[in-house]
Amino acid sequence: MTRPFSAVRGLVAVLAALLTVTAASATARASTDGRAPADFVALSTVDPTILQEIRYFTPHNFVGTPIDGYQQPICILTRPAAEALHRAQSQLLRQGYSLKVYDCYRPQRAVDHFVRWAEDLDDETMKGEFYPDVDKTRLFEDGYIAAKSGHSRGSTMDLTLVKLPAHPTRPYIPGETLVPCYASRAERFPDNSVDMGTGYDCFDTLSHTLDPRIQGEQLANRLLLKDTLEGLGFVNLAEEWWHYTFKPELYPDTYFDFPVSAKSLTAAY
Repeated sequence: MTRPFSAVRGLVAVLAALLTVTAASATARASTDGRAPADFVALSTVDPTILQEIRYFTPHNFVGTPIDGYQQPICILTRPAAEALHRAQSQLLRQGYSLKVYDCYRPQRAVDHFVRWAEDLDDETMKGEFYPDVDKTRLFEDGYIAAKSGHSRGSTMDLTLVKLPAHPTRPYIPGETLVPCYASRAERFPDNSVDMGTGYDCFDTLSHTLDPRIQGEQLANRLLLKDTLEGLGFVNLAEEWWHYTFKPELYPDTYFDFPVSAKSLTAAY
């Protein structure tokens, strides 16, 4: 009994080691490969009706400059996540709403950009809008910034709802007077989305999806987004009303670093 058991145990150990090496290799390739796997797609090829306002391609974000890795303002996702968003959009269009995505796949180099910015305590260019009540020394401790992001796995997106017909949002002008992201809708930076109680990427507890201070129409809007997406397999990050991940993820342990660009995609855009 001892010898066969030892042999089987040795075989299991070898197989486990091979699996570990394979997974590590896949992760290593993901961090250096300039192209996406074949199962990543541009959202617009799956559903061209979903609105896109890719904030990190622009200077209107908490850093105040375009973010590394965003070469084009397009939403890239794993195909199952994109197809699930299409199903959500089909439901919402019948109710007079459209989805709008702010961010989708996010390369690791963009996350690294966030980390460098967070470590530069002298750069508070966008504090007045995005984190007016948060000391920048606490961004890591409070969970607003991290060295890894689920967005880099390809099945997470930041999004909101827009009442149809959609009206254009005016462009952000660098250097303009900043208003806190939790101010009333009439005061904060204009967005053609419905009123969710705060702006996108608002570093404040009011951004928690079910914060009890959010009531009335604002709560109804959050719940419409939440109920629609959760009914189709998405999971909300409780601290951010805009943040959803489609489950199960194709790449739950892999953080990719190819640029946000049509050229990164295997399929024709």
